[in-house]
Parts: sequence; structure tokens; C-alpha cells
Amino acid sequence: MGFLDKLKFNRLKDGLSKTRDTVMASVSRVIKAKRKIDDELLDELEEILILGDVGVATTAHIIDRLRERVKRERYENADELHRLLREEVSALFRHHQVSTNGIAIELPEGISPYVIMVVGVNGVGKTTTIGKLAYNYRSSGKQVIIGAADTFRAAANEQLEVWARRAGVDIIQQAHGSDPAAVAFDTLQAAISREADVVIIDTAGRLHTKANLMEELKKIKRVMNKILPDAPHDVLLVLDATTGQNAIQQAKQFTDAVGVNGLVVTKLDGTAKGGVVIGISSELSMPVKYIGVGEQIDDLQVFDDDSFVRALFGGLRTEDEITVEDDEGR
Repeated sequence: MGFLDKLKFNRLKDGLSKTRDTVMASVSRVIKAKRKIDDELLDELEEILILGDVGVATTAHIIDRLRERVKRERYENADELHRLLREEVSALFRHHQVSTNGIAIELPEGISPYVIMVVGVNGVGKTTTIGKLAYNYRSSGKQVIIGAADTFRAAANEQLEVWARRAGVDIIQQAHGSDPAAVAFDTLQAAISREADVVIIDTAGRLHTKANLMEELKKIKRVMNKILPDAPHDVLLVLDATTGQNAIQQAKQFTDAVGVNGLVVTKLDGTAKGGVVIGISSELSMPVKYIGVGEQIDDLQVFDDDSFVRALFGGLRTEDEITVEDDEGR
């Protein structure tokens, strides 16, 4: 593990400290208190995971898999449950991996500009996510343009302009109250004329009713599609980890309206509900593409399932991992 990779992992580990020190510490205590794997131990483990916002459905799947493996592979020693749990959590992410250059998700060949529409309710960290995402792509050598299509909220343009300046990218905006679809139209036109690589479209998180919001998002999507037939190429939904299981309901609503195909989970550093990442990805069968683990502009990380599981379980390590980490420290 190189210096930069190790630095990113340490930030991730710090960001998950509240979840690790509560949920995973409880898991460890329950397992250490038992000598053998039995129904009582698995029931206690199930309760801890549910309370840790992993989600009822996902937790039930994990526990069912553990029961099945314990019976089939004849595990008896409770200490073995650490490894089994890690393996089952890791397995939930296996079909949702993304290609990355280490800073941002790689863009497919032959698509320019690549259009990313960012959606989510107010307060989840959507504006900061867009700024950080723009910074990541610019750091990867891409020309980025942000479209400020959240014209409903008075301060949205100003906030996004600050983040665009910090990221060193261009921004297209109109007056408060303008038609959001018109902003998206202008942004794509500008991106095409300037030969930009990436377009990131901000959207409103609240209108008078939920129905109005969803219709507005559909309209933005239709207008962009007229300029570029496949746009938007990505619809990223930003979710606040501190809301726990409510995030899953938000995801279902936005997915029904605009076909979300990737998730960004923010504020993992401020909550003990980091287990929600497991539940969201599993229950929605959708990749978590980015996670926010801090306030700095470079604290939006491409989601890596192996690093996430290692950081989440922390001290619950296998002997192989202990050897590797000891070797790296020498």
C-alpha cells in the first residue's frame, strides 16, 4: 500500500470510527463472551446489526447465510464468526464494484461530455458533494463544467459558485427562479462548445410537493436527452448516512422517478450509522460509488468495498491482515 493509498485508508478508518466503536465493538463483545456458535449468539448478532442500521432485510440475509455456513461447514468456535461475518458483508458488495483511477470513477471511452446528474433532498450534502466530485475529476486532468440547476433555493447558486471556485472549474447559472431545465440545456451547450469532458448538473432537493420535485427532475432529464441522446449518463443520488434507514426510502423514490444508477453516501464521519452503506447497496442492488468521510475538498472517496470492510471491522482482523499490516509498519 503506497503512501497516498494509506493516507486515504486512514481517513476512511477515522471516518468510520463511530460506527466501528459502537456497532462493531458490540459485535466483538458478544462473540468473545461465547465459546460456541449457537442460536442465541446469532440472535444477539442479528439485533446488533439491525440497531446498527444495516437494515432488517440485509441483516436477515447475513444471519441466514451464517446459519447455513455454520451448519454446512460445521463451524463451532465462536472466534470463527469474526471471519465469517466479514466474508458475508464483503460478498454483498461483490457485484457492485466500479472502475477507478484512484481519484474518480473512470469515464467510458467515446463519451464526451460525460453528463452526471446529481439528485437528493436538501441537507444531505449535495452541493459539497458536487464541488468535491468536480475537484476529483479536475485533479484527474478532466475539464469540468457545473450546471447550477437548483434555482428553487435562493442560496444554492452562491454556495455552488464557492465550491466551483475551490475546485477550479467553470459554472453555468441563471437567476433565482429560472427554469432549471433551461440551465441544464445551457450547461450542455457550453460543454459541447468548450469540449469539456465532464458535466455535473445540480438539482433542487425541495419543491412545494414531492410530486412537483420529481416532475421537475424528469423534465431536466428529458431536456438533456434532447441535446445528447444518452444524457445523463449517470444519475447519482446523494444520501446522508446520519438518516439511517430513511435513506433507503429516499433512494426508492428517486429511483422510481429518474432512474438512479449510483449512490453517494455522505457524513459517515459524523455518525455511528455507517452500517447503512451495507443495507443500501444490498437492498437496492445498486453500487455505492462515492462516500464522504470528512469536510475537506479531497474527502470524497471512490467507494472501495475491501477498504470499507477493513476499516469498518477494524480490530476484528484475520491473522493474514495482522501480518500484512505489521510488515507495512516496519
